[in-house]
Amino acid sequence: MIKKAILLVAGYGTRFLPATKNMPKEMLPVVDKPVIQYLVEEVVAAGITEIIFVTGRGKRAIEDHFDKSFELEYNLVEKNKQDLLKGVRRISNLAKFAYVRQSEPKGDGDALLCARHLISDEPVAVLFGDDIIDSKVPAIKQLMDIYEKYKAPVVCLEKIPPSQVSRYGVINGEKIQDRTYKISQFIEKPELGKAPSNLAVVGKYIITPAVFDAISKSGPARDGEQRLADGIIELIKTKPVYGYEFKGKRFDCGSKTGFLKATVEFGLKHQETKDAFRKYLKKLVKEKKIA
Repeated sequence: MIKKAILLVAGYGTRFLPATKNMPKEMLPVVDKPVIQYLVEEVVAAGITEIIFVTGRGKRAIEDHFDKSFELEYNLVEKNKQDLLKGVRRISNLAKFAYVRQSEPKGDGDALLCARHLISDEPVAVLFGDDIIDSKVPAIKQLMDIYEKYKAPVVCLEKIPPSQVSRYGVINGEKIQDRTYKISQFIEKPELGKAPSNLAVVGKYIITPAVFDAISKSGPARDGEQRLADGIIELIKTKPVYGYEFKGKRFDCGSKTGFLKATVEFGLKHQETKDAFRKYLKKLVKEKKIA
């Protein structure tokens, strides 16, 4: 069983400046929960009990969010706000949390190597801090099920429009069962018209100790950064790697448009906001402010 997850949250969040000047982008709220909490709840729902955050400078708010807040809890007790108190206490009890700081922004591969000492000879889930996937079965659990079958690294895949392939890592491979591929080629951000497929890799993985070794072996790229993608490319040369096209709907909360889409759709599901928000959106459509 996979019991640990590494969440990579060391990035600067420059696409959300100035909001992220003094706040981690992972703490931006989608309705009433920060993006990072959706990811933590995803891995917990999949049965994972230990979560390792790889952070950087200015990310202390993430640690504080998953820690106890005695002053806040005392205030809620005094005001008899039991529902809010229960929700706040639940956050710090979701899992066992550990934090590792990446001292310099040397790429996501380097960030993973910063956490290697906390992983023994075992597979581990890896999630980037941007992708929320709304699904019946947690997306990371879907990957875990594929790992259990093949006992090899698994990357999360999504079919995207050909016009967007240059923004992603893209795979080529043999389809071996429904939604599952044995990867033969991984190209990071291919030029338009040169991608082997429209199957893009999104920010969720199951990796094995061999991936850590492959990242170290691949070394830094020309820009000095080490990347998980380069480790996967190196590993494919000698060992099997699989890809799974997840079931669900992905929101890229690392982009403004994706973040707004997530806010709208989760707002339309939230028990407290759904009715009034739907009424408001209908009013905008009626007034032709939304085509």
